[in-house]
Amino acid sequence: MTFDVVISGGRVLDGTGAPAFRADIGITGERITAIGRLEEVDAGQLIDATGHLVMPGFIDCHAHGDALVFDGQVQLAALRQGVTTFVLGQDGLSYAPGSAATVGYATRYFAAVNGVHPFLDDAAGVADLLAGYDRATALNTAYLLPHGTIRYDVMGASPEQATPEQLALMLGHVERGLAEGAVGLSSGLEYLPGRNASSAELAALCRPLGALPYVTHMRAYGTGAGVGMAEVVEIARTSGAPMHVSHLHGPADVLLPLVEDALSGGIDLTFDTYPYLRGSTILAMIVLPPQVPAAEVDRALDVIESSSLEDWWPTLDDLWPRLTVSHAPGEEWAEGLTIVEAAGRKGVTPAEFCRRLLVDTRLEAGCVVARPDEGPEGEESVRRILRHPAHTGGSDGIYVGGHPHPRGWGAFARFLGVHVRELGDWTWEQAAVHLASHPARRFGLLDRGLLRPGLVADVVVVDPATVADLATYAAPRTPATGISEVLVSGVRVLSHGALTGFTPGRALRPTA
Repeated sequence: MTFDVVISGGRVLDGTGAPAFRADIGITGERITAIGRLEEVDAGQLIDATGHLVMPGFIDCHAHGDALVFDGQVQLAALRQGVTTFVLGQDGLSYAPGSAATVGYATRYFAAVNGVHPFLDDAAGVADLLAGYDRATALNTAYLLPHGTIRYDVMGASPEQATPEQLALMLGHVERGLAEGAVGLSSGLEYLPGRNASSAELAALCRPLGALPYVTHMRAYGTGAGVGMAEVVEIARTSGAPMHVSHLHGPADVLLPLVEDALSGGIDLTFDTYPYLRGSTILAMIVLPPQVPAAEVDRALDVIESSSLEDWWPTLDDLWPRLTVSHAPGEEWAEGLTIVEAAGRKGVTPAEFCRRLLVDTRLEAGCVVARPDEGPEGEESVRRILRHPAHTGGSDGIYVGGHPHPRGWGAFARFLGVHVRELGDWTWEQAAVHLASHPARRFGLLDRGLLRPGLVADVVVVDPATVADLATYAAPRTPATGISEVLVSGVRVLSHGALTGFTPGRALRPTA
């Protein structure tokens, strides 16, 4: 018997939750063709996994690699953690579908999150975007239809409720996008223009989803998560669509009863989290009041530079020490400093520095934000939430800026090194479910997420004794350790911890 690749000597965790078993894996083309004792076979490549675990490739359920997945350093950051698939189009904002003006808006407004796409600057549909990803990167990509982008394409920055005619146009975008290969619909209800949408609008757009999920950055998290979850339940009951909550965070005593209430009420609900207490987003979303038209940069800058916010800035005094500048084009010296530290270097108040930074970067500045619950109680909540069986892994990785959040370089390695090996929040068997098979089912990627003959060979070799995140808030761009061999579609994309240069990553579509 001849194989293109044989992974020998490892203990296989197949993603079903079953105990690890000693077996070799034979791969022909892009698929697994045998699992068992393959001792007298010919193989084009032999990977010795003795002493290691062999797991299905991990699926990052919430990644902001929409533009930067083409960057080799971003691919390395993901693969060194065992991530073989990014789910893109998050928070209701990405590049398609829409006109050139819509692509420009989504690029500008979310530049500190998604970055600037290297070659997409004209009108684009989902098929166009997926074609650009296919076999152009070492990672697989899957794409969610971004509600905010769709709304902007139909209604611009209007805060008004959609008319029946406008809703019909948005629904047409959703139906076409699903036909072209999207794996669900996302919303960002703290961002513009998504926060202007009613739950009725969102439910109407969810109706064509079938078994694919509505993925939402809710209107409220933390102690206010009941508001966001109530809307999730309403949309689910109205539309019949499965629900997936992005980056669920806050006190476990608040969040877990909300999750259980939804599940006991018959809602098909999952969620993702990352194992950190600090978040990261665009600075404007954190510091500007709702009346500032942040979706229209010039109008927003006029408001920021006027005296109309004089009474607003003093209300943020407790926030400034919790904000670290992650992305500041033209003001890179400030990246990695807190707003308080940067203001001190400039000899101005934190409010004045923040105001100037927003103006000078034309709202493109990004930040890392420490949440009020940071501390032992917050860590315990993270642990309790990720242990829930509805949990899936997501990094919320942002790869833009000189000093980003470390989660894009460390979240999945931290799941394994800290929450499996050190704390025992999951077994290794459970980790394969939370990080691979459960996400694959959620997004309809049924030929991945498991190690089984006939399925696509996205395979990760993990050293259970050494896998660990090395990225920190001080040094966020540090790749993880303990995963040095990764295959995507049967092709070795990481070998001895280094990229091989092959780009077999597929633009994934739901599997029938």
